Amino acid sequence: MASTLQLQAPSHIAMVPTPGMGHLIPMIELAKRLVHQHNFLVTFLVPNDGSPMKPQRQLLQALPNTISSIFLSPVSFDDLPQDVKMETRIVLSLSRSLSALRESFKALTEASPVVALVVDLFGTDAIEIAREFDVLLYIFFPTTALGLSLVFHLPKLDETYSGEYRDLPEPLKFPGCVPVHGRDLIEPVQNRKDDAYRWVLHICKQYPLAAGILVNSFIDLEAGAFKALMEDKTGTPPIYPVGPLTRTDSTSEVAGEFECLRWLDKQPNGSVLFVSFGSGGTLSHDQLIELALGLEMSGQRFLWVVKSPDDTSANATYFGVEKATDPFDFLPKGFLDRTKGLGMVVPNWAPQMEVLSHCSTGAFLSHCGWNSSLESIVNGVPLIAWPLYAEQKMNCVLLVEDLKVALRVKVNDNGLVGREDIANYARTILQEEEGKLLGKRMKELKNAAVKVLSQDGSSTNSLTYVANIWKNQRK
Repeated sequence: MASTLQLQAPSHIAMVPTPGMGHLIPMIELAKRLVHQHNFLVTFLVPNDGSPMKPQRQLLQALPNTISSIFLSPVSFDDLPQDVKMETRIVLSLSRSLSALRESFKALTEASPVVALVVDLFGTDAIEIAREFDVLLYIFFPTTALGLSLVFHLPKLDETYSGEYRDLPEPLKFPGCVPVHGRDLIEPVQNRKDDAYRWVLHICKQYPLAAGILVNSFIDLEAGAFKALMEDKTGTPPIYPVGPLTRTDSTSEVAGEFECLRWLDKQPNGSVLFVSFGSGGTLSHDQLIELALGLEMSGQRFLWVVKSPDDTSANATYFGVEKATDPFDFLPKGFLDRTKGLGMVVPNWAPQMEVLSHCSTGAFLSHCGWNSSLESIVNGVPLIAWPLYAEQKMNCVLLVEDLKVALRVKVNDNGLVGREDIANYARTILQEEEGKLLGKRMKELKNAAVKVLSQDGSSTNSLTYVANIWKNQRK
């Protein structure tokens, strides 16, 4: 006879992603694991920041019916200045959606037993809803244990130092972590007078209120940081390393999308530098020119996802607003003709996981967004690290100075990464001994990533432990 447990309907998890594909993609991968490995139902409650949200809808609507989604009403930002920081807008998209979130969450709880509310790194204001409905609140932290260490130390730093962190004479040393200079801390703490700093500090102070924190990293990658976080008894909630959670399928349905993969098929093994700055990253026009000429000068094969430049912001496409201009119009005159046999340039998007897993791809010039960094790790591809915004400089420090799987670009006196330097980085990582050493270490991390996600791996066990806590919440 079937047990009572088997006769019960699956327990339900509500997930709340804040704006940005970089937050949504790993959360979807977490949802898939909870559904496939632990028999949960998942509903995404999606705050709407008023941007198009077409890619988010496409991604969520393509999922199996065990993962549903509800898009909340758009919030208004008409009262905010034009140059408002990205993080302020992200936090406000959730806090201004709380009443709509409460209504949707109430309807969910009336339909089936909701055992946990999972928010992402900016979603802690939803704790009031979790308390109101007597449901456990968990944070899904989609980046590094190093970044999480900053979260727990920022309130103390704020009390201890009165100046700007970038002016600190010595690097900061969080327990178990590689030292980080103040100038490399996350973007929103670089100006303490900006609203974004106050919002981030407010969120950091709420982290101890969570029932637990799931982190998209793994023990072998950040052993010291995880050990210190897990042993901290001063208010840190239980920490669960569940990564690497990376995209398991391609998301675009554009006709002819794989022309770049057919081009890769014709290139020698490990010979191509993949160049992409993620869904949100943008370069200035001057920097775009230097990058193009540097790739040409290097003499190395390259596959470059080029986007129209933006002279005002390094994250101009973060909220999904692609420019109507043709990015090819901004390339140096004759560049495409001169590099025809050497490289391939594609506008705006490429199937990144397929490119990184291709045997011809030898290295990745990346903005160091954590999703891209993990995708590089699981495919064993070494990096040229070119951080642009958010926590990318901290990710870069981890990859370059701690893990030693990346080269970091240097900005010259004109505020640019120069063409000669770009050519040197490309040659070094693809041709020279230093590049081979980076690749060797990256292959070791790739093997470690496979192991932690195996049936009895540490990340698999970590997620199982949390899943069992949630299943025991059934009232």
